[in-house]
Amino acid sequence: QVQLVESGGGLVQAGGSLRISCVANGNIFNIRDMGWYRQAPGKQRGLVATITSSGSTNYVDAVTGRFTISRDNAKNILFLQMNNLEPGDTAVYYCNAGVWMTKWEFREVWGQGTLVTVSS
Repeated sequence: QVQLVESGGGLVQAGGSLRISCVANGNIFNIRDMGWYRQAPGKQRGLVATITSSGSTNYVDAVTGRFTISRDNAKNILFLQMNNLEPGDTAVYYCNAGVWMTKWEFREVWGQGTLVTVSS
C-alpha cells in the first residue's frame, strides 16, 4: 500500500504565502509524475500543477507566476509554494502521484487533501 499525506494548509490573508507538502509513504519502488489538484466549494476538482520525476513542471494559467511546484525525490516529498494568494485560491488541495510499488505494479494514488483558505 502507498499513502500520500498532505500538510501545511491553513488560513492566510490575500497577498500572503503558504507552502503545502505531501509525503509519500509505503511500498514505493519509484514515483513517476506528481501533481497538485484543488477543489473549491461547489466546483469540480481541477489541476493546479504537475512535475515529472526529472523536474519538468506544468502549471494552469491561473497560478502561473504565483505558485511553484517542486519535489524531493530522495525523501518522496512534493511541495507547492503559493505566493500572492487570492481569495479564488481557496480550496481543498489534493496531492496525486503515479507510483511504481514494484517493477510491475503501478498505482495512481491520491492524498486526503489539505484546506487552504484565503481571506480578503
